[in-house]
Amino acid sequence: MSTPHTKIYVLVHGAWHCGRAWDRVVPLLTQAGLRVFAPSLTGHGEKEHLLGPEVGLDTHVADIVDLLVEEDLTDVVLVGHSYAGMVISAVANQVPDRIAGLVYVDAMVPADGETVLDVMPLTRHLLELAADSKTPWRIPPLPEGPAPIGLFGVTDPADTVWLRTMLSDESVRCFQQPVRLNNPATAAIPRTHIHCVGSTPEGVTRRPVPATQPNGTPSQVWELQSGHDCMIIVPGELTELLLKAG
Repeated sequence: MSTPHTKIYVLVHGAWHCGRAWDRVVPLLTQAGLRVFAPSLTGHGEKEHLLGPEVGLDTHVADIVDLLVEEDLTDVVLVGHSYAGMVISAVANQVPDRIAGLVYVDAMVPADGETVLDVMPLTRHLLELAADSKTPWRIPPLPEGPAPIGLFGVTDPADTVWLRTMLSDESVRCFQQPVRLNNPATAAIPRTHIHCVGSTPEGVTRRPVPATQPNGTPSQVWELQSGHDCMIIVPGELTELLLKAG
């Protein structure tokens, strides 16, 4: 049962990553007196062996909903990085009464019925590459590029080596399944958007955030000078913003 007045943060990693991506942020939030969960989604981290063509967005949504229900978590600040913006949106649609806030960290922000391909059309190229491979249902992690793009924005050599240890393939189905956002109760949930700025790869565009949140209050949009994997690059600065968001 959730302890009264203890804010709970559930940190959801993006595509190809695992829960260890948050290893530098979790202790900082814990030191601030919060309960923190950073699970690996099916097919990643300690669950990498579960990856199969049937794993999709719905699988990952169920991962987080099951965690909230099994641990009986309420008053949760649900944080999604990158692809996990799709996940947290759908989780809030299913269990809005458990969610105190949504935080989109350089994340996809879908509308009802959209897929990753709709939100980030650039990903179609990845599916085309997979289709020509021996395992057309698997999408390998993005390759490292020259600085400042690096590996998901990470350019420090030691950090890049560490990041490689937590990357694994993604199922094509994760990018193809539409998100369901049809619960009017989610409109009341406050949202925060944290945008990483300074090293956006060519061809990647970010949808503008509407000036007003669904609950009628002004949108909360903050910028963070960092590459995409800000939880690895600037964990302290990201933690400060996460605490403000909660």
